[in-house]
Amino acid sequence: MTHPLINPADPPERQREKLLCIVNVLMRRVEQATDDTGASYAQFERAAMLEEQVRQRTRDLEQALDLLNQSNAQLAQANRETEAARKDLANAIETIQEGFALFAPDDVLVMCNSRFGMHMPDIRPRLLPGLAFGAYVDLVSSSRHLRLPEGSDPASWATLRMQRHRDRHLMFTVGMGQNRWVQVSEHRTRDGGTVILQTDVSDIIRSERAERGKLLDSQAQMVRATLDHIRHGVAIFDQGGRLAGWNARMGELLALGRGGLRSGMDFDDLAMRLATDVRLGQGMTVATLRDWARAEGGRTPLRFELRRADRVLDVFAQEMPDAGVVISVTDVTAERSAIAALSRANETLEARVTERTVELQAALADAERANAARSRFVAAASHDLLQPLSAAKLFLAAARDDPAPARARETLEKAGAALESVETILEALLDLSRLEVGKAVLRPGPVPLGPMLARLADEFAYMAQARGLRFRVRPGDAVVLSDPGYLRRILQNLIGNALRYTERGGVLVAVRRAGTTSVRVEVIDTGPGIPESEQKAVFREFHRLNARASASEGLGLGLAIVERAAALLQHPLDLRSAPGRGTRFVLGLPVADPVRPTASAPAPVTAAHGSAQAGGLLGLLVEDDEDIRHALGMLLDGWGHSVLEASSHDEALELISEIDIAPDFLLVDNRLPGRRSGLDLIRQMRLQHGPVPARIITADRSQSLRAAAARIGVAILYKPIDTVLLENFLASVALRD
Repeated sequence: MTHPLINPADPPERQREKLLCIVNVLMRRVEQATDDTGASYAQFERAAMLEEQVRQRTRDLEQALDLLNQSNAQLAQANRETEAARKDLANAIETIQEGFALFAPDDVLVMCNSRFGMHMPDIRPRLLPGLAFGAYVDLVSSSRHLRLPEGSDPASWATLRMQRHRDRHLMFTVGMGQNRWVQVSEHRTRDGGTVILQTDVSDIIRSERAERGKLLDSQAQMVRATLDHIRHGVAIFDQGGRLAGWNARMGELLALGRGGLRSGMDFDDLAMRLATDVRLGQGMTVATLRDWARAEGGRTPLRFELRRADRVLDVFAQEMPDAGVVISVTDVTAERSAIAALSRANETLEARVTERTVELQAALADAERANAARSRFVAAASHDLLQPLSAAKLFLAAARDDPAPARARETLEKAGAALESVETILEALLDLSRLEVGKAVLRPGPVPLGPMLARLADEFAYMAQARGLRFRVRPGDAVVLSDPGYLRRILQNLIGNALRYTERGGVLVAVRRAGTTSVRVEVIDTGPGIPESEQKAVFREFHRLNARASASEGLGLGLAIVERAAALLQHPLDLRSAPGRGTRFVLGLPVADPVRPTASAPAPVTAAHGSAQAGGLLGLLVEDDEDIRHALGMLLDGWGHSVLEASSHDEALELISEIDIAPDFLLVDNRLPGRRSGLDLIRQMRLQHGPVPARIITADRSQSLRAAAARIGVAILYKPIDTVLLENFLASVALRD
């Protein structure tokens, strides 16, 4: 309990001083007074108790002072750490490349870096902590460096800016002086404050504008080129009715001459000029046309005719999205004349239509079938198919010139025979296409089946071995009456199909007698079989039963060719098959005269090349197919000739210009990149270097190409290239030199 003489509000030192005074006074009174009843001792005792209380109070005060000192020390440490963190934050935001500012929840600026307010030096010194957000917006809107949007003033811009400040996230771009732009990003913090980032995007915008300008220029050039190359006349009028663009065809169709159309010409002036030279059709008048052009918007498209002298022009006018007008004019004189002629013809032919309808329909169906078949078969022997075949033959010819073991040479001979078979097949395809249009030529004669089947056995043995199938051929010694090319094609397709669609087991080819006047060639496989419902469909073009996606499995032409060729040769063809029990094709052949013709063996390709291999010639080879170019180069190099290779018209001219030496001969593909002609290249080379011997390399067997080549005295080497013909050409060049 505190003594009443002690004021609790006094400092501890003052309280202690008062207590010591009280103790001293009490001690003196005890020493001076005499009290028999013991009152003095009681007072002494109370004084001692008071002294103990004073000591306890003093200790409590000392502890409180210690706690206060510790608190003050911790507060000072916290203040130092806070100040250090503030300095670190200030340093961090100062390193940011963008302008940075932080506004407190009461929209007062707390801090910003030196880049805040970039490109506005007139207000930058006033952007200091304590600045209200509204005052900041007023400063920015009044800056002379801010480029305000068109139709806006500082007050309206500031009002809109304050309205957008209510959004939690905001991003926009403003223009600054000296052709600069700043992107402003504004975001709310969790406690309701605002963070503003200002990023200089001038380089990005300038780059985008430059690219946009290039794109617009390119598009304008493309539009101009397009307008100048279309057969329609085009004129474009802006929303004020003034001529903004046109092409030369427009002036030509309207007979206005080169200067008849000029930029800025009024639509009414053009209409009045036309009124004196043309007649408007379909109820159209000049007044109606002018009223339509003057309308404010929502104009419906117009279509009418103009007749000028002996021309009929179709006019189409339509409104554009920007309220302008585009007008196109087309010369339809030929179409109108044709319609009139057809109308007159219909009047004279109407009586004959009924009686000729059935006949014409039948003829049309036959023509369509023949045309479709011809197109398919010709496509099968097109340029793209002959290119790799020609390259393969050339590579093989080059390999044959090199010394090789007997086994390798035998392999090369078989490969050559296989390639010759492919070439024969292509020729058969072309013959079949001619058959469909009535131009097929048959050469029936005695054909020994034994040698033909033996050659086919060699050809397909590797395929059977690769597929793990048994392959047996029982050729016999029959001689039949047939066309050897078509017959070989039939048998080749039947055997190839059997091996291709057989997964397990094998294929048997056997010749069996069928009386004294005919034989049967049977091709039997252990494949999956053909359902009865599909047995007619398998003979259709491009039909493949259970076909896989691989192109190596064929195009589905094999059996179609077999059926047509057999029908052409009048050889009966029979199909017997059932699912899971394999397939048997039976081809009936008439027996020929028993006197067999003596077959002369073909001259081997590996014979000496004569003067062609003497070498020493310098040739220019121009071929865009890399395989053929490389193969021909190897072959000619093996024959001892030097070859300059080029893949295009321009590359060939540059190559000859660089070496400044005229080649001894030219081998040029007729179809070069960029739609350039090999004949044109030969013609140009001869103008520069004289009558250089040349050959055109091509798969095009058209009469027009033969005539064009003959006009400039150039012979043709057809693909696949016959190396014997090539040797003869080089030999003639060597003899000429």
